[in-house]
Amino acid sequence: MKFISTRGHGEQAPVSFGAALTQGLAPDGGLYVPQEWPSLPISAFDGASELADVAQVMLRPFVAGDSLAGETAVITQDAFNFPAPLVPVGKDGNLSVLELFHGPTAAFKDFGARFLAACMQRLRTGATRPLNILVATSGDTGGAVAAAFHRRPGILVSVLFPKGLVSPTQERQLTCWGDNVHSFRVSGSFDDCQRLVKEAFVDAALRARFELSSANSINLGRLLPQAVYYAATSLAVYRRHGVAPNFIIPSGNLGNSVACIWARQLGLPIGRIVLAHNANRTVPDFLQNGAWQPRASVPTLASAMDVGTPSNMERLRALFPDLEAVRSALRAESVTDAEISARVSTDFHQYGKVWCPHTATAAEVYARLSPAERAAGRWILVATAHPAKFREIVEPLIGQKIEMPASLAKLFARPVSSVDLQPALAALTGALENEQ
Repeated sequence: MKFISTRGHGEQAPVSFGAALTQGLAPDGGLYVPQEWPSLPISAFDGASELADVAQVMLRPFVAGDSLAGETAVITQDAFNFPAPLVPVGKDGNLSVLELFHGPTAAFKDFGARFLAACMQRLRTGATRPLNILVATSGDTGGAVAAAFHRRPGILVSVLFPKGLVSPTQERQLTCWGDNVHSFRVSGSFDDCQRLVKEAFVDAALRARFELSSANSINLGRLLPQAVYYAATSLAVYRRHGVAPNFIIPSGNLGNSVACIWARQLGLPIGRIVLAHNANRTVPDFLQNGAWQPRASVPTLASAMDVGTPSNMERLRALFPDLEAVRSALRAESVTDAEISARVSTDFHQYGKVWCPHTATAAEVYARLSPAERAAGRWILVATAHPAKFREIVEPLIGQKIEMPASLAKLFARPVSSVDLQPALAALTGALENEQ
C-alpha cells in the first residue's frame, strides 16, 4: 500500500505508510490519502470483536509492505487498551451513545495519538537526531498527543494552543507535562496555530534545520486508527441487529468525521453520517450553497470544534470531488451556544446523561430529526470528551458537580509551564531552536 498527496496529481512519488506518518504533511502541503482503496468484506472481521483485534484486520492492508507490518499486533494492543462502550440512551432502543472518553486524557483523540506514538517510537529506532512533533490544538488534541508521546525517547513535542480559548481543565492538560513536551500559548485562534504548523512544514529552510512531523489529524497515523472504533461499533450493531447504524459526529477539523467516512469506504456497515458543527459554519454552508469559504473561527462553548478552515476537507474532496457526491455521503448542521446549553440541561433531565458541549451538538442534531427519521434506523451519538473537562460550563447547567475521572485528577497534581508565542513563523522557529 502506498500513499499520495491530496494535491499531488501524480507529480510526487507515492510513499509508504511509515514515511507518510513520519512526514506528517506531504511536501506540496497536501494530506496523505491511500493511493487505492482496499475492500474489506464483513466476513474479514469474523472472530474480531475487541478494538485491538478489529484494528489489526482493518489496518493490515494499509501497512502491507511497510517496516511496521510485522509489529501491527503489538502497536494495536498498545494503542487500543481501553474501551469505547456503546451505551443505550432512552428506552426505545434506537438511540445509543458511543463513549470515546475512557482513555488517559478523557477524549477520543487518545486512540489516534497513542497509535501514532507507538508507531513513531518504532520508526525512530536508530535515528541520529530528534523528531519534533508539531501539534496545533483547540483543546483535546494537544493533551492526548502530550500524554501519548511523553518521555518517549528521541521525540520532542511542541503543542500550540490559542491563548484564552481553551477550558481551564484543557489548558492544564496541555501544560503539565514538561520533559520532552513543550507548550506554547499562541496569541490568536486555533486557525493561527494550524497555519503556523502548516507554514513550518512547507518552509524548506526550517525543514532542513529540524526533522518535523505532525500529530494533528492531518497526520495519517492519527486519522486511520480513529476509523477503528467506527468499524468495531458498526460491526457490533450489525451482528446483533442486522442493520447498519447511523452516526452523528461532533465536527471541527473533520478528522473524526473523515475517519467514519473512510471506515464506510472500506466496506464497514455504516449508514448515514451526520456532522454536528457549532457556530463555525464553514462545512454546513459549503454543503448548502456549494461555495467553499474558509473564515476566521468563532469562539464557542464547544471550543475544540472552533475551526474556520477544516484541514480534512481536502481528504473529503479527494474522495468525493463532486459536490453532489459530498452531499450524498454526509449531511452537516450547525448548533448555537444557546442550543448547546439547552441540550445539556434537557438531556440531563430527560435521559440522566451528562454531555460535554461537543457531544451536546450531536444530541441537538438528533433532537432535530423527525420521528420518522429516528424510527427508520439505529442512531449513535459520538461522545468525544468527558464532561468533566468542561465542568465550568456543564455543572451550572445541570445543577450538580461532575465527578472527575482518575486520569484527569492526576494532572492537577503536576506543575504547569508554557511559553507565550506570537502567531508568526519566525517566532515558532525561535521557539524550536530553544527546545533543542
